[in-house]
Amino acid sequence: MTRLTRRAALAAGTAAAFLPALGRAAGLPARGVLSNPRASARARALYATLWSIYGRRTLTGQQEQNFSPAGPRTELDYIQRVTGKQPALVGFDYIEPHDEAGVNARATAWHRSGGIVTICWHWGAPDIGTGYENAKKDFDVAKALVPGTPQNTAMMAQMAHTAKLLTVLRDAGVPVLWRPFHEFSGDWFWWGKHGPDAFKALWRLMYREYVDRYRLDNLIWVLGWAGQKVDPAYWPGRDMVDIAGADLYVEDHGNLAPMYAQVKAIVGDSVPICLHENGPIPDPMTLGPSADWLYFMTWHTRWLTDPSQNTPEQLKAYYASTRYLTKDELPPFK
Repeated sequence: MTRLTRRAALAAGTAAAFLPALGRAAGLPARGVLSNPRASARARALYATLWSIYGRRTLTGQQEQNFSPAGPRTELDYIQRVTGKQPALVGFDYIEPHDEAGVNARATAWHRSGGIVTICWHWGAPDIGTGYENAKKDFDVAKALVPGTPQNTAMMAQMAHTAKLLTVLRDAGVPVLWRPFHEFSGDWFWWGKHGPDAFKALWRLMYREYVDRYRLDNLIWVLGWAGQKVDPAYWPGRDMVDIAGADLYVEDHGNLAPMYAQVKAIVGDSVPICLHENGPIPDPMTLGPSADWLYFMTWHTRWLTDPSQNTPEQLKAYYASTRYLTKDELPPFK
């Protein structure tokens, strides 16, 4: 292919078709290979399992909550009661400082029972404090990226703290689908308030710290757009991403094929594409090439149980479908 032909194709919006060739030329990880060349054997095995599923089946997933009096088993117990099954994947969150050890204990137990672990971090603005509401407050990212500033000192200390939490899981042999800075293309969390260049600088900084300094070779890096704005300007590059996806919280949203197509136009076939958060679970009968989600992950509390999101009848039918893979159907990946 001539340079002129390639340039014309890119201009026509078909960049995804050339991603494999461009990746080889740039020395990027091959399809099916983790971005971290030192990835652990268990992380590589899990990634191989995900690729073996992708395009044929979709993993069931559920986010836990750790704030209600009923406890973090609430969602899993509800799914078990309604469907008789458990999701293949459970989402955890380093959102509550008092429960960080609990998150690690539950994640380790889930892995050892044969399930897949994914973790996000509702990171409160580093110079304000922890918690969901503080994650929505602003933070001077430009100053935080300058070594030695108060913002940088606070940010790096908290990044190091969470790295130590992930080190516990690494040492326990738990591979983690690590989903930092989620919904970055929105403007509600501090890491999304300053545009794509600031976001990419944050992503690259964390990636290099966690991979090179802390040797967190158990991480599989998940990039999650906000579905209202799937913008290619936020793509940090295949060399630092293993799974990409988007999310959308809309009642009766269907299979979200247009959102899937937007992500695929950016990443092509270089990484699997996931529905990294959702309210209504897509009807499995509508999934296929135009909406080949690797997994869905229903958000907790009302997003799972409210009939406007998922009725018990739908939940039971969906978990029994041949398209959706539940925990008991997972192939071994240890």
